[in-house]
This record gives sequence, C-alpha cells and structure tokens, in this order.
Amino acid sequence: MQAQYPFAAVERQAQQFWQERDAFAARRDDGKPKYYCLSMFPYPSGKLHMGHVRNYTIGDVLARWHRMRGYHVLQPMGWDAFGLPAENAAIRNGVPPAKWTYDNIAHMKKQLQSLGFAIDWSRELATCQPDYYKWNQWLFLRMLEKGIAYKKTQVVNWDPVDQTVLANEQVIDGRGWRTGAIVEKREIPGYYLGITQYAEELLTGLDRLPGWPERVKTMQANWIGKSRGMEVHFPHADDSGENLKVYTTRPDTLMGVTYVAVAAEHPLAQAAAENNPELAAFVRECKAGSLAEADIATMKKKGMATGRFVIHPFTGEALPVWVANYVLWGYGEGAVMAVPAQDERDFAFAREYALPIRPVILPAGWNEAPAAVIMANNAAPHEGDAVHAPAMQIANGQTLLDWREWSDVFAEYGVLFNSGAFDGLNFEEAYAAMAAKLGARGLGGPKTQYRLRDWGVSRQRYWGCPIPIIHCEHCGDVPVPDGQLPVVLPEDCVPDGSGNPLNRREDFLACTCPQCGRPARRETDTMDTFVDSSWYYARYASRFSPSAMVDEETGYWMPVDQYIGGIEHAILHLLYSRFWWKVMRDVGVLPPPSPLPPAGEGANDALRADQTLDEPFANLLTQGMVLNHIFSRRTDKGGVEYFAPDEVELLHDAAGRVTGARLRADGRPVDFQGMGTMSKSKRNGVDPQALIEQYGADTARLFMMFAAPPEQTLEWSDAGVEGAHRFLKRLWAFAAGCEGIGREAADLDGLDAEARALRREIHATLRQANYDLGRFQFNTVVSAAMKMLNALEKSAKAPAARPVVGEALSILLRLLSPITPHICHVLWRELGFGEDILAATWPEPLEAALAQDEIELVIQVNGKLRGSMKVPSDTGCAAIEQFAVQQECVQKLLDGSSVRKVITVPGKLVNVVVG
Repeated sequence: MQAQYPFAAVERQAQQFWQERDAFAARRDDGKPKYYCLSMFPYPSGKLHMGHVRNYTIGDVLARWHRMRGYHVLQPMGWDAFGLPAENAAIRNGVPPAKWTYDNIAHMKKQLQSLGFAIDWSRELATCQPDYYKWNQWLFLRMLEKGIAYKKTQVVNWDPVDQTVLANEQVIDGRGWRTGAIVEKREIPGYYLGITQYAEELLTGLDRLPGWPERVKTMQANWIGKSRGMEVHFPHADDSGENLKVYTTRPDTLMGVTYVAVAAEHPLAQAAAENNPELAAFVRECKAGSLAEADIATMKKKGMATGRFVIHPFTGEALPVWVANYVLWGYGEGAVMAVPAQDERDFAFAREYALPIRPVILPAGWNEAPAAVIMANNAAPHEGDAVHAPAMQIANGQTLLDWREWSDVFAEYGVLFNSGAFDGLNFEEAYAAMAAKLGARGLGGPKTQYRLRDWGVSRQRYWGCPIPIIHCEHCGDVPVPDGQLPVVLPEDCVPDGSGNPLNRREDFLACTCPQCGRPARRETDTMDTFVDSSWYYARYASRFSPSAMVDEETGYWMPVDQYIGGIEHAILHLLYSRFWWKVMRDVGVLPPPSPLPPAGEGANDALRADQTLDEPFANLLTQGMVLNHIFSRRTDKGGVEYFAPDEVELLHDAAGRVTGARLRADGRPVDFQGMGTMSKSKRNGVDPQALIEQYGADTARLFMMFAAPPEQTLEWSDAGVEGAHRFLKRLWAFAAGCEGIGREAADLDGLDAEARALRREIHATLRQANYDLGRFQFNTVVSAAMKMLNALEKSAKAPAARPVVGEALSILLRLLSPITPHICHVLWRELGFGEDILAATWPEPLEAALAQDEIELVIQVNGKLRGSMKVPSDTGCAAIEQFAVQQECVQKLLDGSSVRKVITVPGKLVNVVVG
C-alpha cells in the first residue's frame, strides 16, 4: 500500500468492482427480511446540488447498513422528467424539451454514480418515457370508469401572452411571472380527480403511520381540514322556493347573522348582475383577483349589495345578500352567513359598509344579563330581542353600542345570549338544539366537510403526459381504448412561449373516434406532473412489465420501508401519492403482500399485517436544507449583486468573530447576509463535482453525515470539508502501517491490561454507534469512528495490542463503510479481511470484550460526593459496602458517628449514611 491516500484511484477501483459484479441489483428472497429504501427522485435540471448529495447519502447509508445486517435491499433511482422548467429552457435555448431533459439525465446520472451510491440502475425510469406514462393514462381511464375522474369547468389564472394557465404563485401583482401580462380569470373545462372521496381514509390513515414525523402528519391533517359543522338553508325572499345553502362550523352564532355574502361566481350573484351594470363590473373585478387563500385573508374587504334578500331560518328576518371579494367560489357552497361580532372578516366588511353587528356569544363564565342588541345606525331591534342599557360592559371592556363604536370581535366559543330560546347554551348544547330545529323545518342539519378540494390535473402545457381523451363532434369526449395506449407525446416540439405547441401539431391532433369511426381530435391538455411522482415508487418495485402497471414483485417490496425527502413535499406530493396508491388498490392493480419474516422495523410489519397495503410509505425522514454564506453588494443602479463565497475574504476581530467581508478582486467591502439556503440566484451553491475532484466522493459523504443530524439544517463549511478529508487521510495512513493484519491469526484471550482496555473502548464505542445508527444520528456515528481511530493511534505501538488492532480495524471499517464506502472497500481488501466488505456481517459489541477487571464506584456520604474507589468487577455488594466504609474519605467524616446504612447502586456508586 502507498502511504498517501490516493482517493481518485481508490474510488475508481471500488466503483469498478461494484459495476463488474452488479453488486446493487435488488434480489428477491422470501426467506429474508427486505428493506426498500427510497429517496425522492430528482428533477433533471442539469446538475446535482448539495441538497441532492445530502438526501441520497442519507438513503445510501441506510441501504448499505441494512444490507450488511442481512436484509435484501432495494434502492432505485429515476427522474421526475416532465414539467414547465424544461419548456422554459427549451424556449431559451431553442431545443426540444426532450433533448434538454435526456441530456441532463445523462449528466446527472454520471454525477450520482461518481458518489458511489448503491443504486440498482436496472430499475431506472424517467417519467417522460412512454412505457411509464402509459400507466398514468391507463389508471386515469379506470378512474373515469369509477367516477373518480371527471370533467368540470374551472376558474383559472390565464396568461393571455403565453396562452397558458398559471398557478397562484406564478401570478405576481396581478401579472404573469414570465411575461408580465395582466392575468385574466377564465372558466375553462378541465379534468379533476376525486381525492375528496378518500378524505376520511387519508385522514384516519395518518394514525397508522408511527414512522412519520408528527409535524408532517399534522400538516397533512390540516390540509385535509376535516370540520364538523352545519348546513343552513336560507330561503330566497322572492318566494321562488329556492334556498341559499351555507356551510358553517359555528352554528351557535346563527342568531347573530346580519347579512349573507356570496362569491362573484355564485349563481345568485350572476343572476343579480344581469341587469345591473355596476354589479356586473364588480363581479368581473372580483373574478380578476387572486384565488390564493393567503391573499384573500390580507386583501381589503370589498363588496356590493345585490338588491336581493334571503330569510333567516329561525327569525324570519330578511337578510341582504352581498357579493364579497373575500368569499371563494368552490369552497363550501360559495356563500357565508356573516356574523360580524364573532368573525374578523365579517367584522371588517360590516365596518366598511355600515352593516349591522349583532353580538350573540359571550365568554364562558359571563354571569350578567343579556347585552343590548347592536344594530347599525341605532336601528330598532327586531321583535323578540331583549334590549338593555347601552352602557352594559362585556368581558373585554367594550361598551355595547352600535357599529360605529364596536371595535373588536369575540371569535372564541362561549355562551349564547341575544339568541332567544337558545340563550345560556354552550356550543355543544346550541349545536344539538339548532340541528333539531333546522331538521324539523327542512332547512339544514349537521354536516362534516373537508378543506381538501378535488385535484385538478389538466394543464395547458406541452411537456407532460397526454390526457387520453378524444373529442368527437358526434360522440362527445371519448376515452382512448386501452389497446391504443400510450398516447405518445411528440418529442420534437420546440415551444416558443405562445401556447401549447400540440395545438399546432396536426399529426398529433388528427385521429379517429373509437366509437363512430369518424374524424376526431385529441385532447391537448397534459397531466399535472404530480401525477408522475404519485406512483413511481410502485413501478420501481416491479419488473417493468409492458403489460401491467405493477406485478407480483411489488407485493414483495412494498411498502417503502424508508422514504427520504424535503419537508417542502410534506403535503401535496405525499398526499397525492397516498391517494394514488389507494386508487390502485381499489381498481385491483396491487398484488397482495408477499409473506415475509418480520423485519423488526415496526411500521413496515404493521402495514403488511392486514394483507391490504393501504399505505405506500412506512417510515418518512425529512432532511434539512444545506446552507451557505450569502454575500452581496448594492449596484450603482440600486440592484443587488451576489458573490460566491470563494470570491470573498472574511474579516475577523481579535476573538475570531466575523466583523465584515471584502471582495478579493477589488478589496472593497461586501455585505455579509448570514447563512441561507444554497441557490443559483444568490451564487452560494457548491458544485459537488468540483468537491469530488478536489477531495473525493467519500470526503463529501463524510462531511454531509458529520456536519449535522439529518433532520436539521446543515451549514456549509470549507474547514469542515478539509477536516473530513484529513480524517480519511489519517485512516489510510494508519491502515497502511497495518498491511496484512486481516490475515493474521488473532489471540484475544491472553491480552494484557492495556490491550483489554483498548478492546473495551472499541466495543463500548461500537455499542453507542449502533444505537445512534438506529436513531439516524449519523453525525455521532462518525464521531464514534473518529474516537476509535484516536484510540488505535495511541495504542498501536504496543506489540501486545496488535490482535486488538486487527479486530478494531475490522470493526471501524465496517462501521464507516455505509458512509465512506470506497476507502473502506479498498482497505478491507488491502488489509486482508476479505474480498468484499459488503458481504461482511455488521459488527456487534461483544459482552466478553466489554467486561472489566475493575470498576470505579463513586463514594457519597449522606448523598454528597466525597471520593471514589476501584474494586474487582466481580465483587459482591456486601464486600463493596464494607470496603467503602473503610475508605479515608468516609472515616474522617464519621467523627464518632455510626454508620446507619450503606446504599449501593451496582456499577455506579455507594452512599454511606451516617448519623
């Protein structure tokens, strides 16, 4: 062995060995436990970033660790290849998105391979390949048959220049993010998937996922948003016999309704605007506004009266109907019953338009008489209201007068007042009483509702999976027959930004109606790219059959034992994946799970136990972001120019604290903005390829695992990278001095005290490292490896320690091999331990090695620390107590007192009680 660490040659040698032997091919064996380790697949943007490196290193450590523990392991990789970024790149570069995508895939694959990940590349897939997206189309058609997929008109953000639909986040100040054109609201037909049909199962299924972070489960539960409420019908005042339906989670406030507000798209608003130009203009204004709930919450509340009225279901009062910009069509019934005294949005609206405010809820424990009815402009209360002195005070100190002096709302639960027969009731009592009364009158009743909305999957874009529908003038919308799938997307289109290029491809558009045989046209909308990522994990787990979406092997590998990805995917991707998996189950695609020996992983065994595989991911790990320094400077024109960290010199004070920074090129100051997520725009990213070329893949992997626990953010440090490389050089140098030690016969029975102490330290450190591995605390596992090497370097010169050194190196290399596989593979072979470290068993601490000749016990007198003593490890409690009393630190405190009792905590301390 050469003395210097030749990392480039080492990594080439290891990777060639694995490639020649197809070392990471997943093999099925029903007699062994399986481990399916999956990191969220990347978008082929062209280059890996350090977030990729961290994510995939975490997964690779777990995959290699489980393999050495006797599991059959599947760790696949693929590409989330459809999407708008490829279209934008095609517009910039004048190339088809397909070429841009496939070129990027080839480059990123080489980068992944250079990092030595134990990936089964035979299962590689790209979602833009027809043999993959064929099954998107096939399952979509099954959903149509079952009524899960359907078509309806949708209100969308329309960019008139790009001729495409924009997501809410792509609309900035009312303009398209790319073109700057004023965005229009349009109603266009589109396809939806009925995820709301699975809302309750998606919610209750979270309880069956103990291996998921509570934070993620809470985020999903909040997104599903189950609420218990009441549907209330307000009859139209025009005696038409029609009712305005409202859903509310606060039926206890029903007696405080002073007006009803509807969305601009509501049929009542549309009808009222037909002969009212001013209202029609306002309706158009509302439709042009944002659809985002966050924007709705903060925007100025605006409205206009329709001139129409509905009747309160209990009091018979005529309530005005307003069109309001804070009511969203598609949420509930597109209408709200407004209770200004008990709701902040209603309150702001009522104050703006001088509408009545009638409080009906007081804080629990309020014992005074019912307060005055509060009406706008001091209008008289309607019949049956109790009127009391206007100086009456409520708990928050507000005087109950009229809307002009009412300055706050009480939105909490409490006790009803000013509510006629319901006065004095709490929420639950009022809920039951009002439900009974509404039911008796046929005007509503209890209803459970979800915040979750059906998933709109139609996209007016080119680079995506074609929706398998044919439009026929005679037959309408006709599904493409299964035998004609896939509907293949032409890959030679070059988008120019002026709408979907498929609309100009006659060779794609022209087809024959499957029902009548007449000329017809294909659907040009493509599917939301979340569809592609909603089931890729299941395709990985199959043998890529051309005639089946998945096969019986899916029943062996599923569920995914460990899923790894960013917290940004905690809601939509994971929710859609869970939904898609359940649909696959319900249409009969999924095979039953194969019988397997218990893996001892808990969540996986539990999900397989009922033979249904209702959830796709048993355990979830959400890794933190990778951060780096951000440096910038204001330009002469007031803009911001960013500089890469290696272009900047940090300035420090005498204590080593950062006091500023300057640009190396001109010596002028730059602003240090602290640590932030690596990004191209802020130029604070680190090129993984450059790092690998300078230090090697193992250094990159070691630093990533050592710098922080996986769930936490990781702060980039050039010094930390150099430190990781120094450790590997030390390991190589130490091993070079032990060449052939793995082939030596080791006698571990006749060791001297120093050698036994070294062995004990190694095994004790291994015990803690194995515990930390089970908790995914990879940083402390690296610390354990460093501690082992430190101990070996101190003790290796003693000839009697050589047998222990051989055993310790065997443990150290196996412990490190999931994290730094290349150097451990080569050293394992060079030292003579075997041909392939992956074939070695995982090291476990030995009780015989942990045994101590002596143990040190703390001595306390009356509970206070006074000293310590060493005794043979096999000394009994009686002898320990007698020996403790004889110690000088105890004797000098007796001072004529007697020993009342001695308390021994085995292996830890002795407490002598005197007095």
